[in-house]
Amino acid sequence: MLRLGLILLILPGVVLMGVFWSELSSVNECLSAGGSFDYMAEVCDMQASHPFIPFAVRNPQFVNLTMLASAAGFCCCLLGLYVRRR
Repeated sequence: MLRLGLILLILPGVVLMGVFWSELSSVNECLSAGGSFDYMAEVCDMQASHPFIPFAVRNPQFVNLTMLASAAGFCCCLLGLYVRRR
């Protein structure tokens, strides 16, 4: 139970950070080239200016599910530690 809890606690956060930093890298490349990043289409646009849309607004289900999985992992860790102490 403890091992499952640790996996559920850590892995979703790592996946979430990986997706976020991958997208951030694309945004930084676009801005360095002098363009504007279209967050909805996920493309670099050299012609028009686009507003910033936060990651959590564009991917609410993904963010919420990863946080829910981490919370479930935390609960499994607590349960695993509690059962082991008895």
